Amino acid sequence: MGIIKVENIRVFAHHGCLNEETKIGSDYRVDLKVKANLKDSANTDNLSDTVDYVFLNRIVREEMLKPSKLLETVAKRILSRIFIEDTLVKKATICVSKLNPPIGGDVEMVTIKMTEKRKK
Repeated sequence: MGIIKVENIRVFAHHGCLNEETKIGSDYRVDLKVKANLKDSANTDNLSDTVDYVFLNRIVREEMLKPSKLLETVAKRILSRIFIEDTLVKKATICVSKLNPPIGGDVEMVTIKMTEKRKK
């Protein structure tokens, strides 16, 4: 097994429980880590034998554009799509961070982290 990380994906999106958050939008950071068998691709040098990080980035960006009240909902959608669309992924961890959240005070970001494993 090996790990592929796509880190600090920066996205502007419209998530939040407050009407202002969904209207105005905010900056977000997404960090994704997937576990997969990388031995085949290491030997074949073929993109089709690995998890394509361009594919991972695309899924994150597409799902982040769909407004949700909770970051947990967005993270779950991203993880679900990854497992549906790429059978090589065995485990995935995602962190979704809202930068400069409107919670009062000087807070750099709030982050949720979720991990899922492929069901057998």
